Amino acid sequence: MKTSTLRNAISIALLVAAIGTSEWAMAQDTTTDAVTQGRAPATKAPAKVQPKKSTNKSAAPAATNLPTVTVTGTRIRGGTSPSPVITIGSEQIQEEGFTDLGEVIRSVPQNFSGGQNPGVLMGNVAGGGLANQNVTGGASLNLRGLGPDATLTLLNGRRMSYGGFVQAVDISAIPVEAVERIEIVADGASAIYGSDAVAGVGNVILKKDYEGVTVGARYGGATDGGLTTREYSATGGAVWSSGGLIATFKNVFTDPIDARQRTYTDHLFEPTTIYPGSELRSGLVSAHQWLGDTVELRLDALRTERDQNDDYYFGNAATYNVLSPKTTTTLVSPGIELTLPNDWTLSMDGAWGRDRYINDHAMVAVADGISTPYLHECWCNESRTYQLGAEGPLFMMSGGEARLAAGVGYRTNTYTQTNYITRSTAIQADESVRSAYAEIDLPLIGRDSGIPGIRQLAVTAAVRHEDYSSFGGVTTPKLGLVYGPSDDTTLKMSWGRSFKAPTLYQRYNAMIGAAIPPSAFGGVGYGPDDILLFLNGGNPNLDPERARTWTTSLAFHPQSVPDLDAELTWFDIDYKDRVVQPITNSVGALTNPIYAEYISQSPTADRLAEVLAGLGAFYNYTSGTYDPSRVVAILDARYVNATRQHISGLDLTGSYRLDAGSGQVTLRGSASWLDSSQKTKGNPDAYDLAGTLNNPAKLHGRVGAVWSQGGFSASAFANYTGGVTDTTHGRKGGSFTTLDATLRYATGERAGAWSGLEFALSAQNLLDRAPPLYLPSSPLYVPPYDSTNYSAIGRYLSLSVAKHW
Repeated sequence: MKTSTLRNAISIALLVAAIGTSEWAMAQDTTTDAVTQGRAPATKAPAKVQPKKSTNKSAAPAATNLPTVTVTGTRIRGGTSPSPVITIGSEQIQEEGFTDLGEVIRSVPQNFSGGQNPGVLMGNVAGGGLANQNVTGGASLNLRGLGPDATLTLLNGRRMSYGGFVQAVDISAIPVEAVERIEIVADGASAIYGSDAVAGVGNVILKKDYEGVTVGARYGGATDGGLTTREYSATGGAVWSSGGLIATFKNVFTDPIDARQRTYTDHLFEPTTIYPGSELRSGLVSAHQWLGDTVELRLDALRTERDQNDDYYFGNAATYNVLSPKTTTTLVSPGIELTLPNDWTLSMDGAWGRDRYINDHAMVAVADGISTPYLHECWCNESRTYQLGAEGPLFMMSGGEARLAAGVGYRTNTYTQTNYITRSTAIQADESVRSAYAEIDLPLIGRDSGIPGIRQLAVTAAVRHEDYSSFGGVTTPKLGLVYGPSDDTTLKMSWGRSFKAPTLYQRYNAMIGAAIPPSAFGGVGYGPDDILLFLNGGNPNLDPERARTWTTSLAFHPQSVPDLDAELTWFDIDYKDRVVQPITNSVGALTNPIYAEYISQSPTADRLAEVLAGLGAFYNYTSGTYDPSRVVAILDARYVNATRQHISGLDLTGSYRLDAGSGQVTLRGSASWLDSSQKTKGNPDAYDLAGTLNNPAKLHGRVGAVWSQGGFSASAFANYTGGVTDTTHGRKGGSFTTLDATLRYATGERAGAWSGLEFALSAQNLLDRAPPLYLPSSPLYVPPYDSTNYSAIGRYLSLSVAKHW
């Protein structure tokens, strides 16, 4: 059968399945009792619980020792987070056809797919800024669109090393086969976890009880061409009376998507890549071992290697850029927990992480194919973390035990940028952080109090202090209230302060100057020999970014309909002293009033001499020699604490599970409406971020259904992203709606070779929607779509098979 015929047949089969289930929408995660999607349980779990017997065929009988309940957003065991918690479990990941954690987070409406993601174009080329571009080929959480460095990512509660130069953390480096669930708190959490948790925190929790061996393979590709994928994986685990272990390895080969393979980009010069090719090799080991009944040892180890290839033109049709970067992510995290008398625990954890990004960039002449090295450098990050914490009960209250968590920590971060061509080091920077925290959970009133109108009332409080070797100390408090007027509803409120330390790149990158014709920045009325001096680079005097967050949520979980859950959340963030490159889009910068404060017209000779003396490098992009007397303006785009943002909006999540004949239907959905604006010092007028090009759309949503019966399941989900406005031309693009569908069949345990087999057929963007288009400033070099919001992949089909012993 021809490939096109096979793909058409697969598309028709999945479309029929999708139509059959498209009347349903919204859902509940059934893989964990800790939290359901978007809602923490209304009642507090006990400090220790007997583990629920898993329905997963790979799970083993429960070990003798009892695990503690972990809820992201609090360090209290079994505690209730005053912030909504989104939980996506391993079963849901399989049902919806996700193959890595990057796909998982891109499906979450509260997350912006801009920042570090493989489908995002070169930000400095497409106008999205340095933070909005694919650097490492990985995927990073970017809650509320505040940037990949303003959301904290954890693995089993431990920090991973930063990647690249914008301090993004690659969540897709964690093999999804070893993941039990991912919990996301889209609320400020610096009082619990420290820096970076301004927009929230994502915690990837690994499987602890896995038994047997599973090998799998997947093949897929885009029906419009490109992105052909070959994936191979192996996962093994064992459980014994005092512990367990899981180990997994995967190898993924992905072909690029070339501009010529899409009708809306086939006008670009060849070769141009709009989605990079890559090879991924990833391995993980996670183990735990009890020594008697009081000591548990833990170890997580991860190593991921990713190679990319990417081609693009910019500003010159005679040469093109070839990027062949290699990224290696490593994490080793040991820990020990001691069970003390009176239900107290003492934990000691450490983590060493390293991320090495080798940037290999060459320029190739179109005429003769000669390749000239342009950049060959390492953007290398390394971190070490040490934590000591204690948790336990203080005294009894009407609603239960008052519990306290407290601890101290020490962390170091190092960033090195080494040029292998010149054998020089551009940046060698490090910082150390000392921290101390305390958190208390006070259950004032419980279910048995008999007070009308109050079934639950709890107050939480947390405070954390971090002292940086670079800029000093920051203290962040958080207060929370959990109120249950009845068994059917729960009201949560939280107020807090959060912060993000400026990155080492932002502080210590060398200042660069460039002589450029004013017309490149939209200047009009200038002479042909006039010069604009453009400044870019770091600022060692940056202060931390600070935020105030409010979150209120109302959860509905009626006792009469136990399988129905819904939650409405309002959030408000006042984010000030943001570190930004104030000018991310050169188009019209000289005439746009929002950039006026960064432009110095007719600079004096002394001012020019002062600026040139502080430069680490100078480039002349004019047609003649640099003449200071021809400089008509200085455009200062260095990093600066100059921006204040206001972010607010609503989240709505819901799920409902019901029987359908001999099967079961799960309806699942989530939507987020976002309003954000920004203003800079010296400019009192705020301007919109959400709903504009290279920023989050105002409305995101995902809704669908899963039907399951025996070993068979079928799912269909619709994804919606609103249109964004190109502020340069004042034009708003169309919205983007896609349909995903997945068919799965597991044979289960049976006699013969058919035992333990699982087959899955998946489609993303089943109807092959193309992204909304706009007119870029450089139409011959830049693809005409917003890659931070929309995907150029089109319809993508994949078939996978796995065997479990």
